Amino acid sequence: MESPDLSMTAPSAATPGDRLDVRDLTKDFGGLRAVDGVSFTLDRGEILGLIGPNGSGKTTTINLVTGLLAITSGSVKASGREMAGWPPYRIARAGLARTFQVVKLFKDFTVAENVEVAAMSAKKLGRAEARQRAEAALDLVGITRLAELPARILPQGEERRVEIARALATDPVFLLLDEPGAGLNDAETEILLDTLQRIRERRGCGILIVDHDMRLIMGLCDRIHVLNYGRTIAEGLPEQIRREPAVIEAYLGAEEESHAAAAG
Repeated sequence: MESPDLSMTAPSAATPGDRLDVRDLTKDFGGLRAVDGVSFTLDRGEILGLIGPNGSGKTTTINLVTGLLAITSGSVKASGREMAGWPPYRIARAGLARTFQVVKLFKDFTVAENVEVAAMSAKKLGRAEARQRAEAALDLVGITRLAELPARILPQGEERRVEIARALATDPVFLLLDEPGAGLNDAETEILLDTLQRIRERRGCGILIVDHDMRLIMGLCDRIHVLNYGRTIAEGLPEQIRREPAVIEAYLGAEEESHAAAAG
């Protein structure tokens, strides 16, 4: 059996079939509107940052796009297909993969086995092909050396890289990352940045990343979408977002004060 081709590069121009298109996404929890008419697009080969204060609706948005939560109203199209209302497994098989804030590996499995299970569950692959996909994903993330280690001994930074490898093993068109930099030190964050840039270059998938580390977001993303109280307050290039008064007031200013307090 030939190894899966996991080395494609980003396309030169996006078409509707290469795009994740979210329109007027809304989620109500009883009397609370957690996400209020959010719209954005993500093209293959593009990295989009989704930022905002705690409680602004970032994770809820990812949960809605990937089917973990039911959408109150709105549209989610990927590769030209409407996916609103689809169950998570069907969305994953259609090319949307995600990670979670809290990494939950199978602690008694090896690293390779954790990644193989993801490949088999998402794509209904046999063990041999799942192993090939796992090996390719581990290589791309740079943790082949960990393949036969039990997941229970991994530090947090390596756990997060295994989580990304699991998502990659499903052969995604779009990769949604929920706070992959949480808890990482500066060196680990640099490794993560390099890893995500390499994934974009080699795989060509679109990446949506939620994170509070502004160095990571500003250094990685082509565009940034900002939420506050479930609503979009800004979207643009990193330098535009850095200077946007509404973003500074709602988020970036608070982040800088938090960093200053921690340093003091």
